[in-house]
Amino acid sequence: MNLGPLEIGLIILAVLLLFGYKKLPDASRSLGRSLRIFKGEMKGMKDDGAPTPAPVVVPGEVDLHAARLDEQARAAEAQAAEARARADAARASVSDPTR
Repeated sequence: MNLGPLEIGLIILAVLLLFGYKKLPDASRSLGRSLRIFKGEMKGMKDDGAPTPAPVVVPGEVDLHAARLDEQARAAEAQAAEARARADAARASVSDPTR
């Protein structure tokens, strides 16, 4: 399916008539956010679907393995806290239009 300049122009004109030139940036921004969220969710589903092999732990390395797991847990908790803070800030900026 080849679109020529006339067809592309008609599509752009139809989009402008439907949304209006003032709401077009907001609509495209919302579409971009939606696509970014969708992409992240798809990546998360792909990561969740692949089983991770269990590490082989030698008895003398149990403490080292536990320390690594603790470090990973702390990193995950820090990421979660940062995400919560960003979400709270976003909610605050949406509910307070003066910011």
